[in-house]
Amino acid sequence: MTTVLIADDQPLQRFGFRMLLESQDDMTVLDEAANGTEAVRKAAEFRPDVVLMDVRMPGLDGIEATRRITASGDRTRVLILTTFDLDEYAYAGLRAGASGFLVKDAQPEDLLSGIRAVASGDAVVAPALTRRLLDAYVHHLPAGSGASSSASSPPDPRLAALTDREREILTVIGKGWTNTEIAERLHLAESTVKTHVGRVLAKTGSRDRVQAVICAYETGLVQP
Repeated sequence: MTTVLIADDQPLQRFGFRMLLESQDDMTVLDEAANGTEAVRKAAEFRPDVVLMDVRMPGLDGIEATRRITASGDRTRVLILTTFDLDEYAYAGLRAGASGFLVKDAQPEDLLSGIRAVASGDAVVAPALTRRLLDAYVHHLPAGSGASSSASSPPDPRLAALTDREREILTVIGKGWTNTEIAERLHLAESTVKTHVGRVLAKTGSRDRVQAVICAYETGLVQP
């Protein structure tokens, strides 16, 4: 059973999400939050598998709420909801630790599959869409990261423990390749790719594939 906390300042929106989620045999809504402060408090109290997080809420917004929830170290994962698929807040949400994002007008089945994916530790955002998002907002990267790093700069510590193959895997993850594409293009078994991806996530401290893509950009392995 996947447990969900719904965080949205619009009662009608929360009601619609609750009706959809509770129509599923494998999902249950633990509670609702009308703002970021409530979302942080209730996430700590109920420890849901997934927080369905609106971005624009009064008081503490969804970005800061996401940051606080993911920083707590609990298993709870956050799925950001945005108005537009290239909303600048989506990028900020991913950097804050969200496991992905969906557009609010997504089809019901997409929302349900997205929640299931996040709960299982996968990224929600399709790889190509993830790359498009990061390409659009790569200028938000901190100064000194990515393409702006000089050749004389010390290597990023997140890359230090990677083998050559793992660095290659991180690079193509950043380019938006799926596991199937990696297996086909690098002539590897898909099970081997999954093993490599798991090791890359662990060694770079990435919560999921989306965070690994961000890491690939920040460390300069992938250029926009």
